[in-house]
Amino acid sequence: MALRDYIKDKQRIVIKIGSSSLTHKETGDLDYTKLEVLVRELCDLRNKGKDVVLVTSGAIAVGKKAVFKQLDQTDHPIAVKQACAAIGQARLMMTYQKIFAEYNQVAAQILMTKNTIIDNLNRFNAHNTFSELLKLGVIPIVNENDTIATYEIEFGDNDTLSAIVAALIEADLLILLSDIDGLYTDDPNKNPDAVFISEVKELTEELMQMGKASTGSKVGTGGMNTKLSAAKIATSAGIDMIIANASDIRIIHRIMDGRDHGTIFRANKDNNFYIQDYV
Repeated sequence: MALRDYIKDKQRIVIKIGSSSLTHKETGDLDYTKLEVLVRELCDLRNKGKDVVLVTSGAIAVGKKAVFKQLDQTDHPIAVKQACAAIGQARLMMTYQKIFAEYNQVAAQILMTKNTIIDNLNRFNAHNTFSELLKLGVIPIVNENDTIATYEIEFGDNDTLSAIVAALIEADLLILLSDIDGLYTDDPNKNPDAVFISEVKELTEELMQMGKASTGSKVGTGGMNTKLSAAKIATSAGIDMIIANASDIRIIHRIMDGRDHGTIFRANKDNNFYIQDYV
């Protein structure tokens, strides 16, 4: 059996894609080609009978572009970001709905904050909502509720959010699509001798320290630090996680075919895992 053949048997998959992977670097506008391929890949997984959840960034970036018309890198006050999120979330979801409809697939929107997980009743209701949507064959599209989230109740990045969602719905696999190939021993953009790590069987403290604060992207909010934190959550919950490069979205079906793409973090279930401890 090939090294990753067992990936083919994964039944419930959470896929996270970042803002920088959904927008054109030159203009900040949505990359419709990537969006269309992403939706097609997700629908194909669904057609194979698998449960699929998408965690997507991009609401603030899309809202900014709608309001300011040009690529805007200004660090705006929180109220401006929340207003942009309100505009962008509607536009982003409308775009997703249109493309999903072309493949006869129903999609649903779920917006979350930390309170969704911390509060017992909210968490119970969120779990039930996800369960019913997946039973109905719907693909939930999840994002942080940036319109109302403040520092105290925000996840802060969708890497963490996707791991929390994966744990909440008892997923089998979490795939983080980003602008990097996976985990290296050092930043490959700065160190040509950095070595790629294909598999992580255990997240040691030394590995956690490899996290870097920046991806080099002006659009996204997460770096390798957040991805390793997400890996800690996912693997502790008994979920395998893969970091892979979103430059070619078709990497999703290659991963699901068991091919050796990205870095895989093997599940290492903690019997004392409580999802509330990670938010």
